[in-house]
This record gives sequence, structure tokens and C-alpha cells, in this order.
Amino acid sequence: MVVGTGRIIFRLHECHSLKEKRRIVKSIIGRLRNAYNASIAEVAANDMFQRAEIGLAMVGNDSRVINSKIDQLIDMAEEMGLAEIIDTEFEIITL
Repeated sequence: MVVGTGRIIFRLHECHSLKEKRRIVKSIIGRLRNAYNASIAEVAANDMFQRAEIGLAMVGNDSRVINSKIDQLIDMAEEMGLAEIIDTEFEIITL
């Protein structure tokens, strides 16, 4: 079993309230969940309206497939254009 975990940190330039941030983050999370069947949630920076941090996890039986899907997920998040990705951190664990 292979588990891919990680986090993506976003900068929300045009965001001026927590309500606006929630709308953007929910949109990003929903699209990524639907496209990649990954477990994704906002995990930090909940009270900062110009920064968002989401965590994700994927499980499979081939590390190359998990790595490829995580790369595609990051590319999709960037192509959405809703927020700027300022940092990513991922780890693939084989159990």
C-alpha cells in the first residue's frame, strides 16, 4: 500500500475577507476532490484571509501512479487561477 500526503500553500491576492476566502478555498477543494478522488481539507491559516493551506492524501498500490496524480493535482490547482501557489510539500510512504 502506498500513501501520498502533502500540503499546498496558497496566496489569495484579491481576497479581502474570510467569507471571500472560504468561497475560493471551497471551490479549489471541490474541483480537486472531484477530479482526483483525493481526501482534501483546509488544514491551517484559517483566520488569515490572504493565505490558505490545504492538506491532501491519496492511497494506492503503485508509488509512480500516486506521484503522477499528485503532480497533476498541483498543475490543476495552478491552472485554475483562483490563487497563487507559494509552497508545496509532499511525501510518499510505502507501507
